[in-house]
Amino acid sequence: MRPAALLAALLLATPAAAQAPVRIGLSAPLTGPDAAYGQGLRLGAEQAVADLNRAGGGRRYALVTADDAGEARQAAAVAKRFAGEGIRLVVGPLESSSVAAASPVYDEAGAVAITPGAAYGPLTGRGLGTLFRLAASDAQQGRAAGAYLARAFAGRPIGIVHDRSTFGRGLAEAVSARLRQAGAHEAVFEGFDRGSRDLGDLVGRLKAAGVAAVYVGALAPEAASLARALREAGSGAVLVASDGVLDPVFAAGAGSAGEGTVMTLPADPPRLPETRGGRAAPRTPEGESVAAAAYAAVELLAQAAERARAVEARTGRVDGRKVAEALRGAPLRTLLGPVSFDARGDQVGEPVTLRVWRRGADGRLDYAGNEPAL
Repeated sequence: MRPAALLAALLLATPAAAQAPVRIGLSAPLTGPDAAYGQGLRLGAEQAVADLNRAGGGRRYALVTADDAGEARQAAAVAKRFAGEGIRLVVGPLESSSVAAASPVYDEAGAVAITPGAAYGPLTGRGLGTLFRLAASDAQQGRAAGAYLARAFAGRPIGIVHDRSTFGRGLAEAVSARLRQAGAHEAVFEGFDRGSRDLGDLVGRLKAAGVAAVYVGALAPEAASLARALREAGSGAVLVASDGVLDPVFAAGAGSAGEGTVMTLPADPPRLPETRGGRAAPRTPEGESVAAAAYAAVELLAQAAERARAVEARTGRVDGRKVAEALRGAPLRTLLGPVSFDARGDQVGEPVTLRVWRRGADGRLDYAGNEPAL
C-alpha cells in the first residue's frame, strides 16, 4: 500500500477506534437449576447497558454474556476467558461457590467483579481488592436477626441452634455476637447434624430453658424439621431464620408449624425502569429478585470507571484496580438507591429486612411479605 493510501486508511479508521466500547462481562447461570435467576440477571444487565448507551455521554458499552451454569468450575473457566479477552468489568457470578472459584482469577487479572447475590460471609474477607457484593452477607443477616431478637424478646430466654455447617454456624455466631452487643445472651447455643430427623433431645433442652424464640442457622429442610419438632413438643417459641428458608421446601416440610417464622431477607428489589422499546421484564419471581441488582451492578461499574478516569478513550481498555478504588469512595447513585462499599467490598449499612411466613386464604403456608410485630 502506498503511503498516501495508508494514511487515508488510518484516518478512516480513527473514528471507529475512538468509539471502542467498554466491555462489561456477565457471568450468570443461564442453564442449570438456577437458570431463572440467570435470565433475570441477563435482562437486568442488558437493559442497563442499553440505557447507558441511549443516554449518550460519549461513552458506549457492550455486554459480553457467558453461561457459568451456577457451577464453580465453569465460573472459573468463564473468569479465565474474560481475563484473557481483556474484560475488566464483570457482573457476577451469582452463587457463593462460583464466586469463591472465580474471584481469585478476576483479582489476579485486575478485573472488578460485582456479585449480585452471593451471601457467604468469608467471600469478601480474603483480601481480594476487586470483589464487591450487593447482596446482604450472612453476617449482615445474622446481625439483623440478633438486633430483632434483642428488641422483640428483651428479658426473655433465647435459643440459638445451627446445623454444624460453615453456613449455619456462621449465622448462629453472628446472631450471638449481636445479642452480646445489646447486653443480652442466649440461654442455649447448640448444634445438630444436617439431615437429622430426631431433634427430641435438642427441643427438650430448648423447652427446659423456657426459650421464647429460637434462631436456627440452617437451610429449609432442617429449619422445617425444627419447626415441626418444636410444635409437636408444645413449644410456642418463635422461629427466626435467614433467607435460606425462603424455599417451597420449608413451606411443605413445616406445614402449619412454620406459620409465624421470621426471616431476614434482602430489601424488596425495585422493578426495572420502563423502556420505550418494550424490553421484556423477567417472567419469574426468581428473575425479578435479581434483575434490579444486575442493573445496579452495571451502573456502579460504569460510574466508578468514569469517576476514576479508568478507561483509555481510544481502545476502551479499563484499569480495573482504579475502578475498585472508586467503588470504595463516596456513594454512587443506582436503581437500588445510593450504594457504597466498605474496605472488604460489602455494601455499607445493613441491606436487610424482616418478613414472616403466614398461612394464606388458600390454606397454604406462604411468604406474606409482612414485617413482624415487635
